Order: sequence, then structure tokens, then C-alpha cells
Amino acid sequence: MTIRNMSSLLSMAVRSSKFGSLGRPFMSAIRSRAFGTAAAAEEPIVPPVQANLTQLLIDGQFVDSASGRTFPTLDPRTGQVIAHVSEGDAEDINRAVAAARKAFDKGPWPKMTAYERSLVLYKFADLIEKHNDEIAALETWDNGKPYEQASQIEVPMLVRLMRYYAGWADKIHGLTVPADGSHHVQTLHEPIGVAGQIIPWNFPLLMYAWKVGPALACGNSIVLKTAEQTPLSALYVSNLLLEAGLPPGVLNVISGFGPTAGAALASHMDVDKIAFTGSTTTGQIVLELAAKSNLKSVTLELGGKSPFIICEDADIDEAVELAHFALFFNQGQCCCAGSRTFVHERVYDEFVEKSKARAAKRVVGDPFKKGVEQGPQIDVEQFEKVLRYIKSGIEHGATLEIGGERIGDKGYYIQPTIFTNVEEDMPIVTDEIFGPVQTILKFKDLDEVIHRANRTPYGLAAGVFTKNLDTANTLTRALRAGTIWINCFDVFDAAIPFGGYKMSGLGREKGVYSLSNYLQVKAVVTPLKNPAWL
Repeated sequence: MTIRNMSSLLSMAVRSSKFGSLGRPFMSAIRSRAFGTAAAAEEPIVPPVQANLTQLLIDGQFVDSASGRTFPTLDPRTGQVIAHVSEGDAEDINRAVAAARKAFDKGPWPKMTAYERSLVLYKFADLIEKHNDEIAALETWDNGKPYEQASQIEVPMLVRLMRYYAGWADKIHGLTVPADGSHHVQTLHEPIGVAGQIIPWNFPLLMYAWKVGPALACGNSIVLKTAEQTPLSALYVSNLLLEAGLPPGVLNVISGFGPTAGAALASHMDVDKIAFTGSTTTGQIVLELAAKSNLKSVTLELGGKSPFIICEDADIDEAVELAHFALFFNQGQCCCAGSRTFVHERVYDEFVEKSKARAAKRVVGDPFKKGVEQGPQIDVEQFEKVLRYIKSGIEHGATLEIGGERIGDKGYYIQPTIFTNVEEDMPIVTDEIFGPVQTILKFKDLDEVIHRANRTPYGLAAGVFTKNLDTANTLTRALRAGTIWINCFDVFDAAIPFGGYKMSGLGREKGVYSLSNYLQVKAVVTPLKNPAWL
């Protein structure tokens, strides 16, 4: 699959060329079947992979936790145990940080040429590509996302991201700076040191790439904490990174829980940098722990409540499909999901009716089954949280147009759900639900929708659907969000920076901007004696 087609798969803009990259038989199957209990009630498909790597990765070796404790990682299709994983805590973080510090201060990684480091990352990408199907199967088994999404989109994107950062490794350099007086001034861009990284459960592999890729390209060592819900894929690909030639201790992976392992990493005095992706509430805790310890540099990619604006000139059929994708992709478990769908009053009624019809056709079921669009929510906690929000919407007087219930009697499947007649202060409008719940709101003009779209503590992303260039330009500059998608959504190219305004985070990931997260700038000033020129 080409990179261009891969980006098309993820963006799912409603041009025929992009649907064509998925294949018309696949799209026809999706549109011809309704969500329902049949797909989810069947016996789960046996995953074509084994969960063999369940220990912690410290100093190049897979080892048990210091305490010997383990915790279960569960199959969200059934709630049953996939494997028991070593549970890291503060002592294991200390071991991992010591290994990372030794690798950075005394090991070969920072002293290798940038080109040599790039070769390791290129080989790593090749190995991921070789093991695409096994990695995707682990991701689906542990997370619940459709296998076709994992194998055709996310693992190939992991490969692309690693090759992107491999290409950057030998292109990082400082500047020569003209200064007043007879001095030679240069800047050095140096690796920051030991980077602590905490990744979420909704996109474990992609968040792994967003953090590990730039950190290694810049010459750092890493202690990575996985989400306790989804530890398996990171352990698998990290083993491939060792096979690619990464020296021991450069990457250490700890599976564990936030209050123990995560807090220990964020507050560790020998960690130079912390990068976190997750909820805004937890991000605030990470920032506080970093500040109270050694004022380590912090990058945060946090929550969102993104507006998706359908203007009056929109092609309604295309707008419905794109808005549906913007919200329901990845079971709605996406930080930038277009969860506030604003629709112009002139096309509102038609949009609502067609959105209901599209939701009714959404295929929900075993994510290993071909043609399934939506798998289960990640775990019972998230499952129950989404159902509470649905109940809240009903109790607050919103109109439940479709869905709203559990599918089947096992696993964490929820019907695609749409609310209309919602008020701005309802929790289903203000809060990040992180589930398959769409709220559709009516607006009259641009000034009104700009004000309402920006009336949120979040600012991660926004979508705009219009044929009018002036309208698009007006909204692009008025919406306070880190990414604005015009007539598309969820386009995540390796070179496009991603991050939020306001309480959606600090800093940017992906693209050239992410490199600055893992570099220190040093100024070097040398006197010049009798210079021929200045």
C-alpha cells in the first residue's frame, strides 16, 4: 500500500478516490448492514497471534517487575484475560531510569553518528512492516479496534512515522549566529537526555511512534510507560527495535498504572523530559509533578471537544458521511473526535435524518471480522462511562434519535448514538465522552457558530465542511484549535504537527516541530582575534 493511499484511508474524506482505496466491496458491505446484536453476539474469532511478551523491558532485557506482581490485560470483546503482564511500580521506574541514564551518559547511542542512528530506525521500520499482521492482531485483541483499521492504516502509519524520523536524524543541526563585536557564535542542538513518555490506550502504536520516533532521532534515551489497558503491542514492537540494533538501555518499557509507575516517572529527579498523552485532568497532575520535582520539560497532548461545522452550501450526503467518520472512528475513542456537530439551520433537518440512517447502517461487531466498522469500547470503565453520559443526555431533555443501548450481553459494545435538541450546557455537549455519541446542534450564521464552537476549555481540532473559500478562510482563522480540517477529517500525515490550544495541551507532536521537544539549544561564544570579517 502506498503512503498516499494510507493517508487516504485514515482521512476518509468523502471523495470517491478515497473510498476507492478501501475498496468498493468493503464500503458496500458497510452500507448494507445495520448495527445490531447479531454481529456482536457471535462467538469471538480466535486471534491469529500469541501474547508472548508480557514482562518489563529494562536495559535490553525482558524482566519481571521488582515486586513480582502482575495484572491482567483484557479482551474488550469478552472481558476475559488475554495475559498477565508484569506490573511496574516506582522501583521499576528507578531501574529503568538508571538504565536509560547509563545508556545516555556512557552508552554508544548518543555517540553514534546521526546517520548510524538513522539506519537503526530504518531497519526498525522494515521489521515492523515485515510483522504487520501480528502487530495489528495484538493491537486489535488488546484494544478492540477493527483489525482492518489496525492492519491497513495504523501499522503502516507506524512504519511511515519511523521512516520519517529516521530521515530527520542526520538533518538536525544548529546555526552560526552573527553577533555585534568580534565573536564567533554558534548554536548546538543537543539531545535533552532521558525522556519519560506516557502513552494512552486509544492509539497505542501511533502514540508510541509520535514519541519514540523523534526522541530517538535526536539521540535521547527513553523510559516509556504504556497504558495499563493496552501494554502488548508496545512490548512487541520494542523487541523488534532491539533486533534492529538499538543498544541496551536506550528504550525501556514499563507496564503499570498511573498513580504508581506514571507518577514515579513524572516526578523522577533524573528524568529530563516528560511527554504525556491522555486526559486533561491527568495532564494537569503530570505537569504539577514535573514542576515540583526538577522542572523537567513537559509536552502534553490532552483532551478535546472538537466542533465539526456543516455550512449551508454543503453537499449533505458527503457531509453526513464525513461527520459520521469524524465522530464514530475508533469507537469514538479519539481525542480530536468531531463530537459537536454544528449544522446550518437550512440543512439541519435533512442532515439529521440522513445521519440517523447512516448510523443505523454502521456495522458493529467482532473487530477481527471483515467489514466491521466498530468494535467494543476499551474496558468496562469506559463502557459504563459512555452509558452514563447517554443516560444524562436523556435526563437533561435531549432527543435520543438512535442508539443509546448496549449491544449483546458480553463485551463492551455500544450502539452508535445520536442526540439532537441539545443545549450548550448539557454534559453531553461540554464533556469529552470518548465514545460513539454524536450531538447535532443547529446554527444560523458564521458569527454565531464561531462563538459557540470556541466556547469550550478545549482547542485540539475542528472540522469545516463548505464549498465557499471565503467561509473556509474565515473559520480557519477564527476557530481556536491546533488543527483545522477543511472538507476532510483525521488526516494524520507524519509531517503534519498535532497539538492543542487552551486545555488541550502544550507543544506539538509529529513533523519538524516535534524535534524541539527532545533537544536543548546551547549557545557557544568564542572571541575572534583580528578577524578578516565579521
